[in-house]
Formats: sequence, C-alpha cells, structure tokens
Amino acid sequence: MSMQLLSDLRASINETEDAVLQKARKALSLSKDTACFVYRRSLDTRKDKFSFVYTVAIETDLQNSRLRPFPTYELPTPTGRSKTVPIIGFGPAGMFCAWILARCGYKPIVIERGRPIKQRVNDVNTFWSGGELNPESNVQFGEGGAGTFSDGKLTTRINDPRCRKVLELFVHFGAPKEILTLAKPHIGTDMLRSVVTNLREDVIRMGGEVRFETKLTDLTIQNGSLRQIILNGEPMDTDLAVLAIGNGAVDTYRMLLEQPIVMEPKPFSIGFRTEHSQDALNRRTYGSFYGNPNLGAADYLFSNVTDKRTGEAVYSFCMCPGGQVVNASSLPNRLTTNGMSQYARNGENANAAILASVHPSSIEEGLELQSTVERNAWNAARGLGPASTGYAFLRKEAPDLATCPIRATFGPGIAPTEIGALFPDSVANRLRDGYALFQKRILGDEPSLLTAPETRTSAPLRILRDPETLQSISVRGLYPCGEGAGYAGGIMSSAVDGIRIAEQIIRNES
Repeated sequence: MSMQLLSDLRASINETEDAVLQKARKALSLSKDTACFVYRRSLDTRKDKFSFVYTVAIETDLQNSRLRPFPTYELPTPTGRSKTVPIIGFGPAGMFCAWILARCGYKPIVIERGRPIKQRVNDVNTFWSGGELNPESNVQFGEGGAGTFSDGKLTTRINDPRCRKVLELFVHFGAPKEILTLAKPHIGTDMLRSVVTNLREDVIRMGGEVRFETKLTDLTIQNGSLRQIILNGEPMDTDLAVLAIGNGAVDTYRMLLEQPIVMEPKPFSIGFRTEHSQDALNRRTYGSFYGNPNLGAADYLFSNVTDKRTGEAVYSFCMCPGGQVVNASSLPNRLTTNGMSQYARNGENANAAILASVHPSSIEEGLELQSTVERNAWNAARGLGPASTGYAFLRKEAPDLATCPIRATFGPGIAPTEIGALFPDSVANRLRDGYALFQKRILGDEPSLLTAPETRTSAPLRILRDPETLQSISVRGLYPCGEGAGYAGGIMSSAVDGIRIAEQIIRNES
C-alpha cells in the first residue's frame, strides 16, 4: 500500500475532520478503517462556495484519476566526512543548510553578523521605543534573519517535496502541528523565535558552530577559486563557503561588486504599508459567517498587472492579519518598514505592503533607488514613520492624521507626510493607480493609514550560479544561497534553497 492524495473535498466550516476523512473513503469506495489523514486545508470565501477545501492523504493502491502521488523526500544520509563548511548568514537558508550538513557529519561554521535572538529582540525593542539603532542587530540582521520579525509565513509558490520536510522540521523544533495542514501556514514572530533557537542548539549539538557578531568583510579569490573569507578583518582559509547573506546586506553587496563575481540586476519592488481595521476586513470577507470560531483573522491577496509586456505590477505582499507595521531600518539616517504578526494574529489592525515592481538596468541603479527612497523617508520624518491616510495619498494632499480612525502601530511614532514624494514620479503614479483599485476591491469604504516606505522585499541582484553544481559560475567553492543571492522569496523557499545547497555540497565533495 502507498499513500496517495485526494483533492478538492469540500466541507462546511462546521464539519469535523473525521467526517471529512470518512467522506474521502466513501468517494473511493474504501473501507471505514482505511488509513488516511488531512494533508491540506484551505478556505474558499466565495459567497456561492463558502467552505473548507481539503486534500486527504489516503493509503491505497487504487488506480483512480482523482488520485495523485504523495510527495516524498528523504533527508540525505550521513557520509562519514567531517569537512568544515563556513555558512555566511543565519536566516532560513543558512539555518537549514547548516542543519542538513551537521546531520550528515559535516562541520558547519555559521557566520552571523548580528546577535542571538534574546539580545537581538532587546536591541530591536529599544530601537522601536525611540532608542539608538544598532546597525548590526536589528530587523534585518541577527539570528533567524529578517523573517524573525515578520508574520512567520510558510507559504510558497514553489512545488518542491522538500517543502513538506521543512514544515515537519519546524514542527520538530516547536512550531504548532497545524502548519502541516493549513494551506496558508504561519508561525508568527513570537513562536518563530523559539523555533530558531531550538534549531541552532541542535546544529551545535551535532557538531556545528555559530559565531555571532562576526561579519564577512572580504573574500580572497585566486585563479577563479575561493581561498579565504575575511571575518571582522581576520582571514580564514577555506576553499568552500555558502553565501546566505539575506537581502538587507547592502554593504556586503557592495563588497561583492568589487570581486570577480558574476552578478546581474534583478527586478524588485518598492512601496508602503497600509493598515486598516481587521474586524472590518473579517466582516467584509466572511459576510454571514462572521464571528464563526472556526474562522481566523481574514487575509487577502491583491494584484494588478500594469504592463503585460514587462510584467510590471502593483500588488499586495506579506499581508499580516492582526499585526503591526515595524521599523525595519538597518542603516543610520535611512528608514524602511515591514509587517509583523504574533501567532494569535489578534491585533486591532491588518496590514500589508502595497508594492510597485521596478526593473533597474544595473545593480548600482537598484541599490541607489533603495537608498534614495530610504533617505527621503528619513529626511521627511526624522526617524518617525512617514504616514498618510489612503484618501490623502490618492489626492496628493497633506494628510490630517488626527482625523484618521486607524491607530498607528509603528514605533516610535508617525509624522504626516505626502508619501508619494518619497518615490520617483513614475513609481508614485503607479502606486496611486494601484491603490485606488485596491481600495475599491479590498477595503470598500473603510479608512486606511499608510506608512512608507517598504524597500527590502527582495534582492536587487542575482549572483549567478551553475545549475548543476550550484556554485558561482565565476568562483569555484562559493555557493550563492537563498533570498539574498536572488534564489528565493520568503522563509519557505529560502529554507528549501538552503537544503538544496547542502545536498549539492555533499554530492560535490563526495
């Protein structure tokens, strides 16, 4: 007998999972004791089809067009080798790469410029309360990466059997079991912190090492091969390193641009955060089902392609139900935002990024665009969050924040700003056009509060790597990895890329 998946089983929002499993057995004319379990559950909020939609894993060798194979993935086996592998960065890509390598007998040495979770949280809370920014310990840098201060979303568009293993490992390290079945799993920033700590401790238990407050400052490359990594100014001999730096490491990007490393510019997006009432969103989304205890905080997805030829679009990103808008700055006299939710998602406001895609012609142009917008935001509000109402933004008016019923969650506070002026005119105009449509489709007549800018949504570059060896095409032994290298977009895809890199190192070094 093998496990197969049966999809598109609809059930009312009050129907039990046992009833759904029995429905799956009945659909295939299987006995009542056939082994099965819920593999995935999503919510269809269309008024005429409001229901949960299930995928059930069921043990059967039955040949049926409704069945598809159960995705399987086996972790690589220990090799008996104990080679040292430096990994630059301890975000999702670096964490999972380190864990796989340690499990297989390698000696990963994780190099993290920031601080451990506990100290990092203290540094961030101090900054959000009006204290000084720590350029090396903030929302961008430190244990767990930028995702540590987020909603902890575990959704992804990639279709890879490693995704299930990533979820299982998250559960193993303390995440709730429900993430294995929810179509839109999340952990929340509060739970994610303990999960990251547990994973780090397991890496160390298996023989790995994590060096905090240690920064990659340079590389030594000779004859197309890696020879050294320079850490806090001190050389470390190595012919192998994983570059999992995250997309906020602007200084590291500029260092890499001075090296013979082949890179290319990559499209990314910039925009702002919009906040609005979570309760109003719940009412608008759930209609007559509003208040049902089986329904959590409502979310949404918005997209409007403005140029089909180039793929330019205005869209929502990283929607955080019941969350808050946070200061995600990592450089002095610069300002950028992000969204964050606790696991319970029980905050008063919902928020999401509203972004316009940009297509810089060079890496320098992309980096300068990010820097200019962040500098404009700092100058406009002097460290507070440049803010506007949605209606004032659309009308290019100075906002009257005193009349806005949405209470700002951004710390240490907000300042009234015509936020369109922070962006190039072409971007501001596209954001206005997109937000007008967003208001109509998602918010209706509900008020909103905007805080700008959001600039660190993805890397503005890609470090080119060989599709077979996954090494840099120009530097042997250097493995670009994860979101900061241009190969992922979020916690899940970054973790999967970290696993792929670990597997490839094992193959290449065997």
